[in-house]
Amino acid sequence: MNEAATKDFADSCLRRRWGATIGGAPVDIGGGETFTVHEAATGKEMAKVQSCTPEIVDQAVRDSYRAFNGDWRHRSPRERAELMRKLAARLREHADELADLEAREVGKPRRDALRLDIQFSHLCFDYFAGLADTLHGEILDQGPIEARVIYEPYGVVAAILPFNWPPMHFAKKCAPALAAGNTVIIKPGEQAPLAVLRMVEIANEVLPPGVLNCVTGLAAGAALAGHPRVERITFTGSTATGRRVLQSAAENITYATVELGGKNALMVLPDADLQVAVDVALEGMFYNNGEACTSTARILVHGSLFEEFKRRFVAAADKLMVGDGMDPRTDIGPMVDARQRDRVRQYLEIGLREGARIVWQGKLPTDSRLAGGFWVAPTILEGVTADMTVAQEEIFGPIACLMRFGDEAEAIRIANGTPFGLTALLVTRDEAKAWAIAKKLEAGMIFVNNYMRRTMLGSPFGGVKGSGFGRENSPETLREFVRAKNVRFPSGRGPLPTWPPKE
Repeated sequence: MNEAATKDFADSCLRRRWGATIGGAPVDIGGGETFTVHEAATGKEMAKVQSCTPEIVDQAVRDSYRAFNGDWRHRSPRERAELMRKLAARLREHADELADLEAREVGKPRRDALRLDIQFSHLCFDYFAGLADTLHGEILDQGPIEARVIYEPYGVVAAILPFNWPPMHFAKKCAPALAAGNTVIIKPGEQAPLAVLRMVEIANEVLPPGVLNCVTGLAAGAALAGHPRVERITFTGSTATGRRVLQSAAENITYATVELGGKNALMVLPDADLQVAVDVALEGMFYNNGEACTSTARILVHGSLFEEFKRRFVAAADKLMVGDGMDPRTDIGPMVDARQRDRVRQYLEIGLREGARIVWQGKLPTDSRLAGGFWVAPTILEGVTADMTVAQEEIFGPIACLMRFGDEAEAIRIANGTPFGLTALLVTRDEAKAWAIAKKLEAGMIFVNNYMRRTMLGSPFGGVKGSGFGRENSPETLREFVRAKNVRFPSGRGPLPTWPPKE
């Protein structure tokens, strides 16, 4: 995009209104508070977004409740599926616009936004549209009683999103909830809400009013999580914030799915193909600028391979280009905002104080236009031990920790030795060994000789321990958005038991 087009894009973002959507229309909060969204690569202001008060959140919930009871829950699965497929088609039509927004506000390479995030979002709506009519009831023969089990939507679902992969998280939370017959209120992350807000606008061109509402601002998340008419919460974000969401949900006994942080381990076993190991480590660590809960932040390498792996990994990393996500040559972009940049830098300082050593750092862009961006040099550390802060806590940035291990038992102990359990990765030529180790790893997802993010739709995504609970992206997900109702009738196959017993 040339300089004139860049200016036009920026001006258009600044001119327009960004904020809540209720009942299919934007809500003007008037003189209320706003927050600023910055372009990650330059630090320049992209847009101002209105912050919702608890009263606006309450209005959104009540409108969603009205839409649920008045229309949406009574539509057939086929009708809901048809609308979701229309929504998927509309998202495809706007793919370039959405990729531009995401690349600028998140800082990620635009090519990755387009080929993964945006593509996933419309495929996700198509996928769950295809599952909408699979929630069949059951009839159970219990002798004199016939139990008819039906599955019903919860009602109003609050979907609270993180800043990384916003379009993908929008789809993976909305699509199954809508397919099951719920209405949804989206709350995007403050750091990067614009692509999601645009997707909400596009969706409301297709869906009936109130089926998909949206609220914005930091206080909106807490108000949603604690609202008594929200029947279901789906949250992705940090473990610390997830705890607060669950505490709010507990006040109203609200069911929640939480997909939280990770401190994931890649284990390179003695028989590994080193080229496969390097490829997996490179994508696992530096994709999405390292701002990924699935990031392979701990790279465990058997001592016999360590030096050769390190040499190859550094050589591969040195070919990555750090730059503006709108540049098609860019592999790694900036952090999403100044706070995240400072957080990652602080973790790097802690790691060095605790004894880790830098073996490689990427070169930051020298273009003066990017001087105000939220840059962190991608870094590879060695000398990291399992008890160090950088090996225990989620950094959420492009800082790789190289760690040696002596045998499988030590590798498994290190891999399991954090509060998290989202993903784990193995590189080995021995499939039987991979199966045996996979069963011992405390993680919701195990990758063997691959790290293919683009094929996740259709298989369950989620973690254990401090990485949360519940599963996304799969047929199991649809069941998480309905609850079973047991309706019992006399079967006519004999007398009903009576109390007190008759002689």
